[in-house]
Amino acid sequence: MAENWTRNVRARSFHTGRARSTRTVRARSTRTLRAATATAAAAATLALALPAHAHAAPFDPAPFDPAPGADGVGDPLFPTLGNGGYDVRHYDLSFDFTPVTYDFTGTMKIKARATRDLSSFNLDVDSPAIDAVKVNGKKAAWRIGPGQSGQELTVTPAGGLHDRRAFEVELTYHGNGKTKPVGQPGWRYMSDGGFASAAQASRADTFAPVNDHPSDKATWTFHLTAPDGWTPAANGNLTGTREAAGSAGSVGSVGSVGSAVPKKTWDFSLKSPMAPELLGISVNKQTYLYGRGPHGVKLRHLVPEGQEAKYRPIAEETGGQLAWLEKTLGVRYPFDTYGVQIVRDGYSDALENQTLSLFGPSWFDRPTYSTTMVHELTHQWFGDSVTPATWQDAWLNEGPAVYYAAVWADRKGFQPIEEKMKTAYAKLDAVRKTDGPPGKPTGLGGFNIYDGAAVSLYALNQRIGQEKFEAVMKSWLTEHRHGNASTRDFIDNAVEVTGDSSVGTFLNHWLFDLDNPPMPGHPDWGVAK
Repeated sequence: MAENWTRNVRARSFHTGRARSTRTVRARSTRTLRAATATAAAAATLALALPAHAHAAPFDPAPFDPAPGADGVGDPLFPTLGNGGYDVRHYDLSFDFTPVTYDFTGTMKIKARATRDLSSFNLDVDSPAIDAVKVNGKKAAWRIGPGQSGQELTVTPAGGLHDRRAFEVELTYHGNGKTKPVGQPGWRYMSDGGFASAAQASRADTFAPVNDHPSDKATWTFHLTAPDGWTPAANGNLTGTREAAGSAGSVGSVGSVGSAVPKKTWDFSLKSPMAPELLGISVNKQTYLYGRGPHGVKLRHLVPEGQEAKYRPIAEETGGQLAWLEKTLGVRYPFDTYGVQIVRDGYSDALENQTLSLFGPSWFDRPTYSTTMVHELTHQWFGDSVTPATWQDAWLNEGPAVYYAAVWADRKGFQPIEEKMKTAYAKLDAVRKTDGPPGKPTGLGGFNIYDGAAVSLYALNQRIGQEKFEAVMKSWLTEHRHGNASTRDFIDNAVEVTGDSSVGTFLNHWLFDLDNPPMPGHPDWGVAK
């Protein structure tokens, strides 16, 4: 990701329910099975011991004890991001956008599961105006209050919500994309009157109410409506288009000819879980380009209308980049579609929106542009599929993206990887003291979690060798596929795969020390003076 995270992060609290590693969940499942077996055995013994006329005591369920859900989940870097007390399973977003004026209306339907008895719960929403809220089909009370640098929507359902039970929320809202939010905007404005979303790290809530923390991933469907001649895009697969209700020419539309603008609704489906910060929706004058990647991966790209000839050859490089990364990582691409979205203007960075990486056009004026393309593509494995448990684990996103892009650049003859890592090593020592080490940054967007984290991975490779390094990274991606994981999980995985406990000590020094450890194999490498 080339976006400056620091300016986009607000302070809200955080829910750790989805931040468990696969290994932790597996261990907990094993403990649960053992406990259930022991309970069953004890019950059988008790039944044999009881006289024939004895009766078991009636089951006494836990009392319903509702309380407000937390207005954050306790992220160690940004304690007030996200919300607690529930786990989102699916988002269904309907979004009707009017180009040029930037007016919009929306409906967000959320399927979730309570993780405790709730009298109320919070969602993040910043600048859209809420019109109505329903919970399980019934009107619910709601209010919007200030967060530390955003807004909190508190919903109070009639009768409360029971622990471990599923519930559904429907919120209708409206707004204007150029309304100044309390926090930073997630909107990027195009000169054609359209937009693209750049929601990282916590700006999805400028488009819709969400639980805005990466620990709460969910599947998504999108229904984006725009006037004819405008092309929407979203994460996942385009499943169809249809006449929008109420537009000119649609069934059931009323009024004189020309009283309604012809509109279409474009439907998309993302079947793999996604954190809200990876939201990638847009409406622009743009064109779809299609292709096939390795083993049939569907490729769909978006380029500015009228610039197809310029960008088609660039977009077509993606299939080869996918094949190279699959071979290098030893793991197949984790989703069923991918593409690059190159916007006309209004955006100058690059961002790993899930299945549809976003690029400003200036990247492609550089002869080394493919390195940036590989960086964002690497994120589809590191960050999008395997998502950090907390923002303090962000090096797990950026370190691999920088590292494998450097391997690509080395293979392409752009820059030797040893040269890049030596320069970064020299700089990292001072950065550790000002911005924190890679595994414990004081903020997001810094050199420590990008090049500094890549240097740490390079050191691990030097320490254990290429074959074991590849095994560590492959295990990481397969063990935590489509889940959340932490720095501690990464260290434990490296120790387990190598069978060497000293690797844990080695990584602890590289990720948490305030001074650079010696670089294995390069005793001559020093720090910048």
